[in-house]
Amino acid sequence: MPQSLSLKPHAKINLGLLIKGKLPNGYHLLETLLYPIKDIQDSLVLEKSQQKGCAFEIQGIKLDGDLKDNLCVRAYYALVEHLGGLPGVKISLEKNIPAGAGLGGGSSDAAFTLRGLNELFELGLTPDQMAPIAAKLGADVPFFLYDSPMLASGIGTDLRTVNLEVPFIIKVYPQGIHSSTVAAYKALDYTQFDHKRELLPALQTEISNWKNVLVNDLEVPVFEMYPELKSFKNSLYQEGAIYAAMSGSGSAMFGIFKH
Repeated sequence: MPQSLSLKPHAKINLGLLIKGKLPNGYHLLETLLYPIKDIQDSLVLEKSQQKGCAFEIQGIKLDGDLKDNLCVRAYYALVEHLGGLPGVKISLEKNIPAGAGLGGGSSDAAFTLRGLNELFELGLTPDQMAPIAAKLGADVPFFLYDSPMLASGIGTDLRTVNLEVPFIIKVYPQGIHSSTVAAYKALDYTQFDHKRELLPALQTEISNWKNVLVNDLEVPVFEMYPELKSFKNSLYQEGAIYAAMSGSGSAMFGIFKH
């Protein structure tokens, strides 16, 4: 039985994001395709500990907030609550995926913590069994339990696998801007969007046609706040991208290139 485990939580991008409505509790209804990007990674080490609870340390990109509120720590205690207990663990995180970029780094760290604890302590939980725990930590967290392209709907936690592979080069460009998801949603003008739209018909067209049919509704408010992001998207097309977009609520941009 291993005493420690090393994992590589990775990023994601959103291929399209449609705003479908808003619930009375403030949650937004959406539809988006979550696509794993495995060459942008954090580094996560879990070690069994004689001490109770979860000891946590972080290196790399500096994050705001208290360490005890980190999603890795919250993932450990969410699993403790679910199981009624868990041995002690030390978690070491090297942060390379920027926060506030729409790349899902924190969500990935949380999901990989759940996956790692499951393996380290031989809990025998399936991804489907861990998904409700993950959903309590954040809308994108369950996706990273499965590691395949998935259509997310509802508030983002209703997932179904989609057979989609982008056969071209995806280049991701973090922008050094911390784009607030809350601010992006708050600035949305719901009258601009047809809530009857469906994402899959756009995704099922040729990738060369995505430029015309595949949209991220959050680009509208975020580009108003950060016009330089719109300019960057245009520059990707000028450099030969067959599709370019913002990931999630930004600020990372990505382009799909044939070579």
